[in-house]
Amino acid sequence: MGAGAGLGLASASGGTAGAAEAAPAVAEPRDWQAVPAPEGTPAAQLTDVAAAGPGLAWAVGEEGRDGGTRGTPLALVWDGTAWTRTGLGHLGLTGSLWSVAGASDGSAWAVGGAATSAARLLAWDGQTWQDADFPGRGAAGTSLTGVTTEPKGHVWISGRNSDGCVLLHGHRGRWTWSPPLPSGATATPSGLCRTRCGDVWVYGSELVARWDGDTWTELPAPGGIRATVTGLLPVADDDIWLTGYGYGVGGPPGKPPGVHLLHGDGSTWQSVTAPFGVGMLTAIVGDARGRSDRIAGWDFWDQKRAHYLRWDGAAWVSERGPAADTPVLISSLVSVPGSGGDYWAVGTTSSSPYPPAQVRIER
Repeated sequence: MGAGAGLGLASASGGTAGAAEAAPAVAEPRDWQAVPAPEGTPAAQLTDVAAAGPGLAWAVGEEGRDGGTRGTPLALVWDGTAWTRTGLGHLGLTGSLWSVAGASDGSAWAVGGAATSAARLLAWDGQTWQDADFPGRGAAGTSLTGVTTEPKGHVWISGRNSDGCVLLHGHRGRWTWSPPLPSGATATPSGLCRTRCGDVWVYGSELVARWDGDTWTELPAPGGIRATVTGLLPVADDDIWLTGYGYGVGGPPGKPPGVHLLHGDGSTWQSVTAPFGVGMLTAIVGDARGRSDRIAGWDFWDQKRAHYLRWDGAAWVSERGPAADTPVLISSLVSVPGSGGDYWAVGTTSSSPYPPAQVRIER
């Protein structure tokens, strides 16, 4: 989840942000449209998107992949009119860029790499991406999985280093790893999100934890056999949504995944029935005040339209993207600051990373 704006949230002490904040949110229905995107070398996919405002956004992913044979990173930028490619050849990267985050000042950060190469942190200089240094760069046992930003130049990155730390903080060129989790958990988080009150959450199938700037609070892991966690939305301390998918016992190969939608009260997780059950939920975003808003997904039984979920004030309901001639798998979703309710959704045109898949962008 690469988002620079952050989420609204009740304070860690359990206080609320006022009656207006507590009012139930109702997301307005949306007419999703496909947006032209530059072609990549098949198979091409976008894995994450971030927006600074209506006139500036970034998307990252991978191109030239063929199943288990990794390709090279792909990066696009939106200038308010069109999406264009940004060159990455000067960096000598392999594999994928996994996560991107941008801020209102036009700065942006991305993380990526490949299983056989060291983790990389990239910084946007206004024209292209450049390597950035960080503690543990190039060291065995260091991985970077997600990135988010907050005002005044703060950057947060999920991952893991050889000391067991899972959260990296950057500000004005200085980078420090937060202390390891008190439990000594060995899982590497798949991503992170930041709340408007300043808390940073890391999450994965074996780990959900909140860093308040001083201490860690660990929640029960959602668990699940062969489960993947794709997003977390902490609306309040006792109102936490988690999205993902899982294959269960015996799959894959040949077996489609099942949707995972969990709701947490801070102590336990409850499974929530989604409008469709076979497929994936791949991203979740809150509205401008951090309340439940939208989820992106892939519906196994109707693959040629993205299957979004919209919060109607009481439940998640279906909302469909435009019909396509190919499958549509949305990997990331972000709300656009200052747009009055616009979004970017990015992904690919195949349910598996093989040619001739191309990138897919909707708004």
